Amino acid sequence: MDVIMGLVAAVFWGATDFLVGVNARAVGIRRAVFFGQVLGLLLMCLIIFLSATQLERMLTAPVPALLLGSVAALCTVLGALSLSKAFAIGKTAVVAPLVTTYGVFTTLLAWLGGEELSPWQFIALLTCFIGVLLASSSGNRSGEQGRPMSRLPVAFALLAAALYGVSFWLQGKYALPSLGPVNMLALGYAVGVIFLMPEALRLMRCWSAIRPRTYATLCSASLFNLGGFSAFSWGVLNGSISIVTVISTLSGGIAAVLGFFFYRERLSCFQVVGVSLVLAGAVLLHLVG
Repeated sequence: MDVIMGLVAAVFWGATDFLVGVNARAVGIRRAVFFGQVLGLLLMCLIIFLSATQLERMLTAPVPALLLGSVAALCTVLGALSLSKAFAIGKTAVVAPLVTTYGVFTTLLAWLGGEELSPWQFIALLTCFIGVLLASSSGNRSGEQGRPMSRLPVAFALLAAALYGVSFWLQGKYALPSLGPVNMLALGYAVGVIFLMPEALRLMRCWSAIRPRTYATLCSASLFNLGGFSAFSWGVLNGSISIVTVISTLSGGIAAVLGFFFYRERLSCFQVVGVSLVLAGAVLLHLVG
C-alpha cells in the first residue's frame, strides 16, 4: 500500500507542479495561487465541519501550536508564490526537480537544532548541491547575456524549496502533533486566503474574461494537490513513511516529463546531469533521513 500511495502522490504532485506553471502564465502568479487557496480552504472546512473529531481538535489546540502553524502556513504561501514565479519564467524540467530539495533545508534546520547527521546524509546534501550547480548552468552558448535570466528560475525554485523546508520543519516539530494533518491544511489555506485577499477584488473584476479551460486547470491543480496529500497521508498511516516519502519525490521527474512532452523543453547535457543528481540526492536524503 505504501508503494502504491507513494506513486499516486508522485503522479498527483507532478501534475500539480506542471499545472502551476500553466496557471501562472494564464492568469498571473498571485491570482493562480489565490484561487488554489480558496478552493482548498472550502474543501478542508467542509471536511472539518463534517467531522466532530477534527473540529474539536482544532478548537482545543494550544495557542503556540496555532501560532507556529500559522508561521509555517505563511512560509508555504510564500513558497507557492516563489514556485509559481519559477515555473512561469523557467523550464518545468529544471524547476520541478529543484523543489524536491526542500528536504535539504529541513535536514539543515534539524542539524542546527542539535541533531547529528549521518555520513549518508552529508553525501546526499553534497549530491544535491552539485546537482543544483549543474542544473543552473545556462543551456544557451550564445554569450553571457542569457545567463542571468536562465539562473533566475533556479533562484526562485530554491527559494521555494527553502520556504517549504522551513514550513515542514515547523509543522512536524510544533504544529502537526497538536493539530493533525487535516486541521493544518485548513489553517494553511486560511492563512493563504487572508494573505492574498487583495487578489479577491482583482479576480472578481476579471472573472468573466477567464476562459473555462483556465478555470478547469485552476481547479485541477488544487484538486491534484489535495489528492497528493491524501495519498501521502494514507500511505503513511498504512505503511512505511520512508517508502512513501522517497517514492513521492519522483513528482519532480514526472513534472519534468510533462514539460518535455507538452512544451518540448530541451536541456543541455550539464542540466540533465544536474537534474538527475538533484533527484538522486533528494531520494537518498529522504531514504536515510
